[in-house]
Amino acid sequence: MTARPKPPSGQEGSFWKTKSLEEMSNLEWESLCDGCARCCLEKLEDEDTGKIYFTHVSCKLLDAGLCACKDYANRSDQVPDCVRLTPENVRSLNWLPPSCGYRLVAEGRDLYWWHPLISGSPDTVHEAGVSVRGRVQGTEDEIPDADLEDHIVQWPERLPKRARGKMRPKR
Repeated sequence: MTARPKPPSGQEGSFWKTKSLEEMSNLEWESLCDGCARCCLEKLEDEDTGKIYFTHVSCKLLDAGLCACKDYANRSDQVPDCVRLTPENVRSLNWLPPSCGYRLVAEGRDLYWWHPLISGSPDTVHEAGVSVRGRVQGTEDEIPDADLEDHIVQWPERLPKRARGKMRPKR
């Protein structure tokens, strides 16, 4: 398993507020990923309307417990339709979840309290209920494309209540 690069420390400098996506270093860019793995879910697009429908079926390379790619460095070789996010395409991809750190920064919005760059912990995305952990019902290798319509879910398009604020809710 390829480990995710260690993000820049805490909110030091809040680079996502001061730099454009294009100005970010590779390490800064990679650290915008919150580790939710919602983008690793199979999606369907209505050809007539363009509407995107998420499923609870994941990419074959997703470790759904860790919410990480099993072979991040070689993902495009193993999954040819895996989309590598870039500063150019995050502004136009209509399937990025509304909670996605890349999407938020591209739209000039701030990150949520549970994002590892804010919280300092990779676990808060799971604590907030944002990640796919415990919600994936199978992989693309296990569920035929013809059956994906039976696996459409709406939760990847929504944020749980406890994840919506800018500050961690009091317990």
